[in-house]
This record gives sequence, C-alpha cells and structure tokens, in this order.
Amino acid sequence: MTESFKAGASPFSFTPYVEKEGEEYMNEAQLKHFENILKNWKAELMQEVDRTVHHMQDDAANFPDPNDRATQESEFSLELRTRDRERKLIKKIDESLKEIESGDYGFCESCGIDIGIRRLEARPTASLCIDCKTLDEIREKQMG
Repeated sequence: MTESFKAGASPFSFTPYVEKEGEEYMNEAQLKHFENILKNWKAELMQEVDRTVHHMQDDAANFPDPNDRATQESEFSLELRTRDRERKLIKKIDESLKEIESGDYGFCESCGIDIGIRRLEARPTASLCIDCKTLDEIREKQMG
C-alpha cells in the first residue's frame, strides 16, 4: 500500500514549484527544488532519531513495579518501530538523491514516463508513476 506522511516523517512545508510554460521536465531548477526537499526531510528525520536516543537514555529507569516496567518497554518498543520505519525512509531518500545525481529522478522505474511534479511534491521518494503504482497495488491486493 502507499505510505502516507506521518508525524515526524512529513516533508515539512515548502513552496510548490511553479512550472514555466514550455519548461523541460526535470531541468536543473526542478532537480534543485527536489534535492532541497529531500535533504531537508532527511535532516528532520535525523533530528528525530537523535531526540529518540536522548529520550530513551534519559527516561531509561529500572522500575520496581512490573506494570511500570512493562509500560516503559512498550513505549520504547513503539518508538523503536517508528525509528525503524524512518530509517527505511531515510534509505529511500538517499536513493532518490542518488537518482537526482544520475539524472534518473522523476521518471517511472517501470515504464519510464514522467512521474510528475505534483506527485513528487506529495511523495518525493516516489519511483513509480501513478498508473504503475495503481497497478502495483492492485496486484498486491490480488496476491494477498
């Protein structure tokens, strides 16, 4: 299924790219726009990782009450799962940044057509156009 942006994993606010008439798709200005979005998003995620580490170090306590210990372990487990999802997202961001460097960013890895500026702004790590992603999700549902 498609991933949505969650708290701590949003691409924050940015000014949408204003396309000029006749402008070539994924020109230097557009690539710079998405590079900035991706780098800022990655920096935000890395700050969240640091906050989690400090929080877990600061809040780690050996509670004598088993219920308190269980609550703390449950909270830490949830935080670690969230950080793991963010770690995977950082990997996707890094892959997208490499695609910008190689000139492949913004093109569907399945069919090769333009993914589109608005779709990339909504999901900067998208590697499939909306049609291929839809087909992918239909296949995923059928396979079950």
